[in-house]
Amino acid sequence: MADDALKVLFTPLQLGGVTLRNRIGMSPMCQYSAIEGVAQEWHHAHLGARAQGGLGLIMVEATGVMPAGRITPGCLGLWNDQQRDALKPLTAFIKSQGVVPGIQLAHAGRKAACALPWQGGRQLSVADGGWETMAPSALPFRADERPPSAMTTADIAAVRAAFVAAAARALAAGFELIEIHAAHGYLLHSFLSPLSNQRDDAYGGDLAGRSRLLLEVMADLRALVPASHALAVRLSCSDWVEGGLSVEDCVIIAQHLKTAGVDLVDCSSGGLVVDAKIPGTQPGYQLPFARALRQGAGIATAAVGMITTPPQAAEIVQDGNADMVFLARVLLRDPYWALKAAAAAGIEIPVPPQYLRGIDRDSLLTL
Repeated sequence: MADDALKVLFTPLQLGGVTLRNRIGMSPMCQYSAIEGVAQEWHHAHLGARAQGGLGLIMVEATGVMPAGRITPGCLGLWNDQQRDALKPLTAFIKSQGVVPGIQLAHAGRKAACALPWQGGRQLSVADGGWETMAPSALPFRADERPPSAMTTADIAAVRAAFVAAAARALAAGFELIEIHAAHGYLLHSFLSPLSNQRDDAYGGDLAGRSRLLLEVMADLRALVPASHALAVRLSCSDWVEGGLSVEDCVIIAQHLKTAGVDLVDCSSGGLVVDAKIPGTQPGYQLPFARALRQGAGIATAAVGMITTPPQAAEIVQDGNADMVFLARVLLRDPYWALKAAAAAGIEIPVPPQYLRGIDRDSLLTL
């Protein structure tokens, strides 16, 4: 018997000029497997497998808009045409499976130049392949790391231009949704938070000043990205530290983002400081952020964080807490999560014909 409560997950969602076939997206998850920013066979295998699994949206991982903006030397980039061209067959395959391809554009700021996670993940010295970093203020992420340089107005202008150039390449590569990363302690988030932004110019001070760079980037992109596509922003809606960025701040930011033409806010949290007290063991612990921004700013939101089961995901959408869910680690474990949820709901999602001999509703229900 079909579980009718799950059917809400499989209603279409309109974001700007893009229609998702369902409310299930894959979060951008770094694979740390690029070479000089260029996608490799791993990216095609990894993302291609998820594209076959019934999702509505696939977000490609945080992609550096300039070499110094990468988290690690293994991160994707979009500062040259070789990187753009390597992504074209990937977006084409994702679309062929009925899924919308999205990409997250990012600058890691003071959290850049780190080793791969399985090699320790700590900041690399320049001698070991790292590079100098920059941030709104010369404050390191960790006390034992070399501090970033405080950005000049010329640096800020260069970053804005890099986001625009990367977005143009993303469009040329075939992406239909572009998300700007303003979360997890990376550059744009570090401008937003008073804990990391101690500037006394137009890009610091009150919330309006600290939000200026993000809003300028979004205005730049809105002028570039056609109405047939969609724009999103990932926010850390709380620093989880006294005196840091709050959900109330982010409601105001989201109001301005909506005015700037942003279609979706992807509601995450944390990542700015090492001693944040994040209740990350509780399922749906970030859900209040998606609800607050949706209600307070009247903008579509995505809920993310410890969402693991179809009933949990359906309840989030059904209760109006968010317009869609972004899944992360559960999709690393199970690329067919959405197909299984559809089977349980009695919904038909096309299965790749090459797999029809082994996948039908009954088999999905038993996996």
